[in-house]
Amino acid sequence: MPHVRAIAFYLPQFHPIPENDRWWGPGFTEWTNVAKARPLFPSHYQPRVPADLGYYDLRKPGTRAAQAALAAAHGVEGFCYWHYWFAGKRLLERPFAEVLASGEPEFPFCLAWANETWSGVWHGAPDRTLIEQTYPGPADHEAHFRVLAEAFADPRYITVDGAPLLVVYQPRKLPEARRVTDLWRDLAARAGFRGLHLVAVAMGEPWTPWHTSSTRFLPA
Repeated sequence: MPHVRAIAFYLPQFHPIPENDRWWGPGFTEWTNVAKARPLFPSHYQPRVPADLGYYDLRKPGTRAAQAALAAAHGVEGFCYWHYWFAGKRLLERPFAEVLASGEPEFPFCLAWANETWSGVWHGAPDRTLIEQTYPGPADHEAHFRVLAEAFADPRYITVDGAPLLVVYQPRKLPEARRVTDLWRDLAARAGFRGLHLVAVAMGEPWTPWHTSSTRFLPA
């Protein structure tokens, strides 16, 4: 039986940022939404009250260390941090940037590019665009890779057969995906990495990657 590696998606929305303050009000985090949940039927447990770590703030190193310890104790091998790149603009990057700069916690990680436009869909305003996901072209993809490579070079970064693991959330929305991934693989080789292992989160109808030998299908 193949070895199963349990890697948890890590949402960095549990800390305030200026953009969310403007869009949703001062101090907004994902806890704002969690606390608003109400039961829809008998015995429906809502809102979900956090247990061991409480309503944590991801700006605190102690919180991140406690999360890693809790994950390791329950068989989770690493965290897959959601990464946001909008043509050079980054959002919610602080928790991971501090993990990368500090070397703590000593816990494996990888990145998932959440390449989609942010809208007000979760707040009843699906037509309201907050920040648009665009793809300006090769120069932007190269700049994006340079940022990713800083993470790939960290000894904690999760690899598959020695190649850094990168998740792409919306592969269908990436224009000329083959050209982009070929570019990134070339840049990875030039940077001294042993290739690039891509994983797609394909939403909705079944999707078959064009390069099955190096891309995996992760159903959602």
